[in-house]
Amino acid sequence: MKRLVIKIGSSILASAEQGLNTKRLHAITKDISDIADKGYEAVIVSSGAIAAGLKKLGLKEKPKDIKLKQAAAAIGQSSLMWAYEQGFAGFHKKVAQVLLTRDDITNRLRYINAKNTLFALLSYGVIPVINENDPVAVDEIKFGDNDVLAALVAGLVEADMLIILSDVEGLYTKDPKHKDAELIGSVDEITPDIEKIAGGRGSAVSTGGMYSKVLAAKQATNHGIPVVIMSGKKSRLLANLLNGEKVGTYFKPNKERLSSKKGWIAYGLKSKGAVYLDDGAVKALTTQGKSLLPSGIIKVEGHFDIGDAVRCISKEGKKVAKGLTNYSSQDIEQIKGKKTSEIEKVLGYKYSDEVIHRDNLTVV
Repeated sequence: MKRLVIKIGSSILASAEQGLNTKRLHAITKDISDIADKGYEAVIVSSGAIAAGLKKLGLKEKPKDIKLKQAAAAIGQSSLMWAYEQGFAGFHKKVAQVLLTRDDITNRLRYINAKNTLFALLSYGVIPVINENDPVAVDEIKFGDNDVLAALVAGLVEADMLIILSDVEGLYTKDPKHKDAELIGSVDEITPDIEKIAGGRGSAVSTGGMYSKVLAAKQATNHGIPVVIMSGKKSRLLANLLNGEKVGTYFKPNKERLSSKKGWIAYGLKSKGAVYLDDGAVKALTTQGKSLLPSGIIKVEGHFDIGDAVRCISKEGKKVAKGLTNYSSQDIEQIKGKKTSEIEKVLGYKYSDEVIHRDNLTVV
């Protein structure tokens, strides 16, 4: 392992009553600096801007009004970065602010530009501090939670591990407020039962609770990236984890690691529609590693254009894959169930034999 994405939650760094907890933040910068000195590359995904801004605005909890959220983020982000700047400077480390929106991930060119920028920063030994660009984000392009952003960033930078620092030790068998709650040391597969255990909302200043962290872990592990959820309120746990000690809850990754492009297709893009497949097409995609041909399509749902992301769904309604289509929904309506040799005859032209080529498709 070399490259780590470390997500730090709002509840660790700030509160509406006290603003930024600079003492805790400086302790975290020391821990990250220590592992950086041992050769690890660290990419930070940090919440806390809105919570830091609430204190300056005199608000005691996160407002529902998007404009007030954005105002709090604009005020708090500068304080947050200044605290990181001061914290890491004490350990002779440089930091860089990177603000992202959903558009930066869904747009392929911006995605690649963001990737190249982050790699350039890491090559110079700079620690990127990433946050959602809340002051300009609107509902349609918001990640909604920095746990999700952290999972996307882990795929973006091809991380070797995603570490989510929480205000609890990890995932418990029930709410840790109960005396009989037990810490779950490792999770081989994130099942509906695991998601149910993690159910619950976040705090007054954060967006997500344990549930959003488990969903982020599910996304990252499906990408082939291991995940650890652990306490962010205790020092030296990062070093202990990387020394092989059992810390927090470990989520085992899928054996097959997705390429950066396929990870972008699977998790970076929003689907614009769906195609329903017969059993033969489902088998071809999921077990035979083949492309999607028009002959296996039985139904089209939604309106989409060439290059859009579409879901591939079985007759039973189960999502089996996602990919970039070579044909619009209107074209597929005409060629569904047809052989590839009939495409040009039906449409009057042919872009490709495949509706979705294997290189642009991810089995989910």
